Parts: sequence; structure tokens; C-alpha cells
Amino acid sequence: MDKRNALRAGAVTATATLMMLLTSPAALALTRDDGDDPGSGISVAQTLGLFVALPLVAFAVIAGLVMIPSLGKGKK
Repeated sequence: MDKRNALRAGAVTATATLMMLLTSPAALALTRDDGDDPGSGISVAQTLGLFVALPLVAFAVIAGLVMIPSLGKGKK
């Protein structure tokens, strides 16, 4: 019975996701609106730095700050 419920849940989820994707409107990103003043684009290196490297560095700094108190105690 569990396998049947899992298949049903998967089918419902897949169907709902597909329907949402099919009925969602296009982003219309190419249509310019009045008052648009887009800046120049950024390079691949800048994109990777902003969306990959910066979050990784922020994670490392936060993880380091969290670990510092436990490193100072040492084993007794």
C-alpha cells in the first residue's frame, strides 16, 4: 500500500508542477518598458564571483566564527 501512495503522490506532484510550468506566462524580459535604463552587463568572471565565490566566502567566514569558541575550550 505504501508503494501505491508514493506513486500517487509522485504523480500528483509531477502533474501540478507541469501544469504550473505550462500555464505560467513568459517573462517578457525582452520587452522594454517606459523608464527602463539597464546598465551594462557583467562578465562571466564577475557573475561567478558574485553568485558563487562571494556566498562561499561568506559561508566560510560564518562557519569559522561559529567554530572559534569551541576551538578555544580544548579537551579537559
